[in-house]
Amino acid sequence: MQRKIGRAVAFGAGAAVAVELGTAIAVNTIASLRRRRRTPSGFPYSQPLSATVADNEITVYSYGAHLYDAMIEAIDQAQDHVYLETFIWKGDAVGQRFLRAVARAADRGVTVACMYDVFANIVVPSAFFRFPDNVMLHPFPLFGGGLTFFHPRNSGRDHCKIMTVDGKVAFTGGYNLGSTYENRWRDTHARVTGDFVSELEYSFVDQWNSSPGAPRRRLPAPPQRPWLPDLRLHRNIPRLFVYPIRNMYLEAIARAESHIWLTHAYLIPDDDLTGALLDAAGRGVDVSIIIPAQSNHVIADWLARDHYENLLASGIKLFLYQGAMIHSKTATIDHTWSTIGTANLDRLSLVGNYEVNLEIYSRSLAALMEEVFRVDLSNCVQLELEEWRRRPFYARLSETILAPLRPLL
Repeated sequence: MQRKIGRAVAFGAGAAVAVELGTAIAVNTIASLRRRRRTPSGFPYSQPLSATVADNEITVYSYGAHLYDAMIEAIDQAQDHVYLETFIWKGDAVGQRFLRAVARAADRGVTVACMYDVFANIVVPSAFFRFPDNVMLHPFPLFGGGLTFFHPRNSGRDHCKIMTVDGKVAFTGGYNLGSTYENRWRDTHARVTGDFVSELEYSFVDQWNSSPGAPRRRLPAPPQRPWLPDLRLHRNIPRLFVYPIRNMYLEAIARAESHIWLTHAYLIPDDDLTGALLDAAGRGVDVSIIIPAQSNHVIADWLARDHYENLLASGIKLFLYQGAMIHSKTATIDHTWSTIGTANLDRLSLVGNYEVNLEIYSRSLAALMEEVFRVDLSNCVQLELEEWRRRPFYARLSETILAPLRPLL
């Protein structure tokens, strides 16, 4: 009898996994076919906007071509060093443009160190990453930690995007390097000049010196890192079990009195973050969230949709970005607090990968972020509760089948 029960349980578990896998393949295939038929369209965006925070200038970029021009200009002006860390580095025209820029800098005698994540660039031809010998290159390895790869300390990907030049200018945010992101995706990045650059430089140096992989030349840490209460850098560091970005969001959401405006590529918050947003809406805070109508990861979309009804029924407003992938990871609250970074509101970012987020207390910077949010809203369609409840039965069924996968993302 016990054997029969065991076999039945095993069969049931196997069937459930098979159904989940089949559903995931089906929705992914359908989405891929739709993307092939879709013609890329333009989208509204803000010009670069700047504000001064604690004697640092922060410029917000919401269009890739503008950002890449500024980054290349900074590399071309480098006199001492260029540190560049990215999750994805495509081998296309934009990727080649950055490769040529760092090679030129190295030829001038500038110290150049570049990092990229191997897993994120599996589809990029390996020949692209044969950089000149005078450019130091660190591929963040696919398998770190040897036999303990699956331990949480070793399984995180390097999702950071940081560039610093001469300790004087730094860039961070959601943009990867590639032609798709130049003018077909909406994302947000920040350029920083001033003493705070040392924080971003320290983040790069620490990752370079401490992460697994082939031996490499150690880089010196910045000599000074100032205390700036209005401007902070939060780093998720899996190897140390340090994940402050999640708590940063929880604290800010819990303080909100007026509004919480979020823009996120993948909205799969855990129960605590969901509860914090619901509590805020319950006390009368305007909680408005911009998300892609269709993202580049269809499974993430379906997992997010499983809790849309709960959010909408609680008064949270969801706005679907049209015609382009919106990849930003930003928030602004109560005309005072803002964040720009690399972390999505999902498990992979908040308790999984290496991430960096700026936390900024500044009414002038918040005003810029609100302007960017309003421009994005002009390209959105609000999702209404009754409309969502009328979605087809097969959509509801797919959401239910895929829901158990949410903890994985």
